[in-house]
Amino acid sequence: MTALLGLLLLGLLLSTVAPRLLARAGWAEREPVLALLAWQCLVVAVLLCCVLSLVLAASAALPPLRELLFAGAPHGVEAAYGLQGAEGWGRLCAALLAAGGVQTMLALTREVRSARAMRTRRHAQLADRAPELPHSVGSPRRRRERLVVLENVRPEAWSLPGQGARLVVTTGALQQLTDRELAAVLSHERGHVRARHHWLSQCAQALASGFPGVGVFSAFRDQVGELVELAADDRAARRHGRTTTALALAELNLGRGVFGACPPGLAQAPRRVDRLLADQPRLPVLHRLRLTVAALGAPATALLLAAAPGLSTLL
Repeated sequence: MTALLGLLLLGLLLSTVAPRLLARAGWAEREPVLALLAWQCLVVAVLLCCVLSLVLAASAALPPLRELLFAGAPHGVEAAYGLQGAEGWGRLCAALLAAGGVQTMLALTREVRSARAMRTRRHAQLADRAPELPHSVGSPRRRRERLVVLENVRPEAWSLPGQGARLVVTTGALQQLTDRELAAVLSHERGHVRARHHWLSQCAQALASGFPGVGVFSAFRDQVGELVELAADDRAARRHGRTTTALALAELNLGRGVFGACPPGLAQAPRRVDRLLADQPRLPVLHRLRLTVAALGAPATALLLAAAPGLSTLL
């Protein structure tokens, strides 16, 4: 039972203490891609703790499953886990963890279906407003994303991910932005599509909606929403310059009142502009390497803790 209790304790620590430390990390804005990796590793580690705990708890509750799990294992490995005689605790833990697993799958399925239906609806609306040209008229070269221009005086730009991805800009954006600023905006949106940020957002939203009382999942959703924008900003800045990208972001959001008293959902734009203009250097390579190893260490610790009793017996 030591491995089971250790996994439950590790999962509790990772879901309570680690998100607070990671959310306050000062390096996250300088390295948004690395911060996204750290958050994903943290969530994967929490889920691993739950899954491995479920396997051990079910093995304690069901002797046939325990025999199947340890079939072919060297002598003494099964006894090292101390699962015999723990049927009561095993049934309780297995029932709770299995309920959580079912809830996770239902939430993820619901979120994927909802996002897919929304993308289909938006693609249909876009096709009505901007029908596709015949293939013989268009350029023979096919890109991963197609650019669509909509008639609208408001300067806007967004992307529609998925199969047949679209980069959408309005005529107001074409009139208000310079060529370099427009290229930066398109590079930003292209970064969202090619990095599959919509998949990450869907998973984060599914976990947060499926477990509204678990802080690590709600923090993961909030941080993903911010970090994917910073990562896309950096992609555009590397290709077109930080000043150009900041000016393009300011031009697109100036008419929405986001640089004064603004709604909470738009409050991130001024921070993104300030960050681009500040032009802080990236972290040193060794520092980034240490953070990467630390991030990958969270799921590795869960796996090592689950295998520790058996490894100690073999050694």
